[in-house]
Amino acid sequence: MAVKVKSRDILQHIAAYPLGKSLEEIQLELGIPTLRNMSEIENIFGCSPKVKEQLMQKLDHLFNYPDGSARCLSEKLGSFLGVGQSQLFIGNGSDEIIRLLLRAFLNSGEEAIMAEITFPRYKTNVTIEGGKPVIVPLKNGVHDLDAMLAHITEQTKMIFVCNPNNPTGTIVEKESLQGFIEKVPDHILIILDEAYYEYATSNEYLQSIPLLTEHSNLVILRTFSKVYGLAGLRIGYGIMDSFITSELTKVKEVFNVNQLAQAAAVIAIEDQEFRKQCIFHNEEGRSYLEKELATLGYSFFPTQANFMMVHTGRDGNEVAQELLMQGIMVKSAVGLGYKESIRVTISSMEDNRNFIEALKNLDMSR
Repeated sequence: MAVKVKSRDILQHIAAYPLGKSLEEIQLELGIPTLRNMSEIENIFGCSPKVKEQLMQKLDHLFNYPDGSARCLSEKLGSFLGVGQSQLFIGNGSDEIIRLLLRAFLNSGEEAIMAEITFPRYKTNVTIEGGKPVIVPLKNGVHDLDAMLAHITEQTKMIFVCNPNNPTGTIVEKESLQGFIEKVPDHILIILDEAYYEYATSNEYLQSIPLLTEHSNLVILRTFSKVYGLAGLRIGYGIMDSFITSELTKVKEVFNVNQLAQAAAVIAIEDQEFRKQCIFHNEEGRSYLEKELATLGYSFFPTQANFMMVHTGRDGNEVAQELLMQGIMVKSAVGLGYKESIRVTISSMEDNRNFIEALKNLDMSR
């Protein structure tokens, strides 16, 4: 029987986020004995072993509701970052905080400025809330901050800057970004998405937290999904003025972050040696890939994240498929806005070397 209930009109213009097949399904379908997954932007080194130990101790308390205020984590995180607990908002991944910012601050018809090629959930969630996404093209893979400023109107409510940017891995140089923040009117929210913050080792990367004292409209988003390796538990956080956190609290679910995620994040913060090792291995892999790709004649965006956008000179779907047949799974950048590119996660040195060897086997004359 046909469903007669109609969904909201706005959903007719929105597609569901594309979720691919599992690794097991792909291996079975293609008959590939070994598949190296370098397509998802995950921490290939996992999470701290101490996190696993702590979670085992929490299994006897699953009948308890989690702390809706995440007090223990907020205290630990505030001390680590040097900010007040009232400036922190803990979310079910930074994705949730993006949704809540829009729910709390964006009225129907108001505008949100963002890059053309960036984290796609900005645009989707702005649209769902009845707002108007204002799209600004990147400039050589980097946010064009001057153009974003030029697009500010009386209807502008917020601006998204993903730094390092997903999917290009590029950063905005600190002098330009700080100047941009100073020029944005203080009634417009600046949402600085720093999901890959820990991987950015360039001296040109802006340390944004000190700017909070002078810019109450600045919101900094970070996550435990990347360098801390807790993507499966869905936990992120925002650093912002206490007024903004209080407004987000009004619109969040009461128990939005589960107790296992909160406990894991506390231990992850404590084990900074593991975090440093992950950053070291990422730097090692990044240097290796940059050198080998340049030797093979490939160009790529300069990355400060744990992934690279590699320009292949051929259709990205075809290249990704050919690599898959060699047991290397990467992300075609066709759907990301770059038709002749692929995005590859910086992984273990073994995986990185196998990726380079697979590239050498490609027929680039096609």
